[in-house]
Amino acid sequence: MRKPRTRSLLVLGLVALLGLGLSACQTGEGGSGVAGSEQKVSLPPLTDLTPVADPRGYEGPSTAVIGGPSIPPLDPAPKPKVPVTVTSHDKSGDREIEVKDVSRVVPLSLSGSVGELVHAFGMDKNIVGRDVSTNFPGAEKIPVVTKDGHSIDAEGVLSLNPTLIITDGSIGPVDVVLQLRDAGIPVVTVDRAIDPESSYRVAQQVADALGVGPAAEDLIATLKHAITEKEQEVKSLLPKEEAKRPRVAFLYVRGTAGIFYLFGEGSGVDSLIRSVGAVDVAEEAGWVGEKPLTEEALVSMDPDVILVMTHGLESAGGVDGLLAAQPSIALTQAGKHRRIVDVDDTLLFAGGTRIPDVIDGLARALYAPDSLA
Repeated sequence: MRKPRTRSLLVLGLVALLGLGLSACQTGEGGSGVAGSEQKVSLPPLTDLTPVADPRGYEGPSTAVIGGPSIPPLDPAPKPKVPVTVTSHDKSGDREIEVKDVSRVVPLSLSGSVGELVHAFGMDKNIVGRDVSTNFPGAEKIPVVTKDGHSIDAEGVLSLNPTLIITDGSIGPVDVVLQLRDAGIPVVTVDRAIDPESSYRVAQQVADALGVGPAAEDLIATLKHAITEKEQEVKSLLPKEEAKRPRVAFLYVRGTAGIFYLFGEGSGVDSLIRSVGAVDVAEEAGWVGEKPLTEEALVSMDPDVILVMTHGLESAGGVDGLLAAQPSIALTQAGKHRRIVDVDDTLLFAGGTRIPDVIDGLARALYAPDSLA
């Protein structure tokens, strides 16, 4: 079921409340909070792990370790063919934008997915400014043009003399984006990548804006193959009995503000939970989109695992603070077992070529948490 655009915008608003920053064998990254400064660790393949006997009964919290990026940029990089006219999917409606020069690009998105896709097309050397969440090898050398992770510094952008801005609309304010366009800079708005299907679509849109539209076919094929392969690897960790597969709920938490949202069908997290072979209790209960948490709903769903963002958990005061702030959690199996799994804020919703890495990290945390010690 395709999610409405308004629903994805609600996700953006919720995530923005956090004031996001970045927090064979793969390399993993911790939540350092600084793009490009992640600490690399060695991660064995999923097929080499020994899963716990009962993932529904495991006790204790875990932090998912996301490896990668496992999909390398296209090599050789495609040669842009400009000028090109593309469709910009503005909130006010679609409009045609002519792109004449892609030598100085500023990709902007709350999750860093747009910059990551520009990098995936082998064009990272064309990036002259970035959002705080864009994180690929060498990204730390590129100037940051966002304030508090989710607002554009117009003067900072203009000082870089960009020839193209690509945004998914998750970073604003809107009037600043319009100001940049009024200054004569082509601004192309793409959709937001939060799951496989939207990521394939956005990859094509970004490629078109860069003047390398035909190159998207190869990247999309590679991503599809990587996701399929990763889902096959995950199957080696799943309990043979479906009844033993963990029941998972994702909560958006902002402890200091007392904000708790339960994410269900169409949120983007639902596809990740399915990819790791777990049960999305919110989707099972018919919970659509993102809505304020009710104690009755969570207790009736009774998840074995509660998935949260790392910074959100920190804002609630850790696991103890979360249980104290939302007593209904303590009444679930997840609360009784303190089974809280946190994931790097931006990577969880990154979409794009990071999807296989996020699936890998969630699988480790759910089925082989002892391997993360």
